[in-house]
Amino acid sequence: MNDTVKPVPLSGWLILDKPRGLGSTQGVSAVKRVLRANGYAKTKVGHGGTLDPLAEGVLPIALGEATKLAGRMLDASKIYEFTMQFGAETTTLDTEGEVVATSDHRPTLAEIEAVLPRFTGLIEQVPPAYSALKVDGQRAYDRARAGEAVELKARSVTIFSLSVRPSPSPGRTGLQEVTFIAHVSKGTYIRSLARDIAAALGTRGHVTYLRRTKAGPFTEAQAISLDLLEESAKRRALENLILPLEAGLDDIPALHLDQTSAQAVRQGRVLSDMPQSSGLYLAKLGAVPVALMEITDGTATVVRGFNLPDVAE
Repeated sequence: MNDTVKPVPLSGWLILDKPRGLGSTQGVSAVKRVLRANGYAKTKVGHGGTLDPLAEGVLPIALGEATKLAGRMLDASKIYEFTMQFGAETTTLDTEGEVVATSDHRPTLAEIEAVLPRFTGLIEQVPPAYSALKVDGQRAYDRARAGEAVELKARSVTIFSLSVRPSPSPGRTGLQEVTFIAHVSKGTYIRSLARDIAAALGTRGHVTYLRRTKAGPFTEAQAISLDLLEESAKRRALENLILPLEAGLDDIPALHLDQTSAQAVRQGRVLSDMPQSSGLYLAKLGAVPVALMEITDGTATVVRGFNLPDVAE
């Protein structure tokens, strides 16, 4: 008889510091490979927000039951640091594409700061032709690479804040490049933002550096490299790097359940006569997340249940 305890799939968040040149799905595949190569239980893995291959930084990787929250992470706001070089616009709006337009004009720091209010708040933005959006069932970038003229519709996005990292000596002369920090809503394309800022300044521009420093509640201070991920997995210490499932729900209040009500929630039943105000709650039994629940006029219904082991069992 085999008394070996079957390993339990991991649940929670790994915050990957994605390197430049790696796609988001490749990041997911890398985590799967590390888990498999080091004997961890088969675990469902997903990511909480696509990051361009030429971009780097915070990529939340959802493990196990946390994958049920990946959709919420996609809707979260993000913070980016990006550098724009003036003088040339490319097909891809970054360093990967070919130059399609140039300008000799170089804006001053004062001119740049003067146009930023036009790009703060709710704005209309046309996504890049080289994007993953679908046009008649096909990715826009596939059509663009095939030489087609891709026309995408403008969409509304929100720029919560946009600032310039101060230049060491701004002076009165034009700048060749400048670095911005932008806090943006879901659906915002930084490459399009750079293109439009350049146009407002009477010049052309493209992104030469892009780093995501925050995604939802997760920051770059929590992010780990692929090397650290692999090293920790080899030492069977990966659990020390995993953030709990509820780390992705830092803005949602807890709803504490007793054993009886927790069992009812796990069966998908409604809880009545709840004294809490209406809204979204994270229902917990002790420290164990049980479900996301919506309370409406005293009635709590399950939005998303979690299949995590009860420490009391």
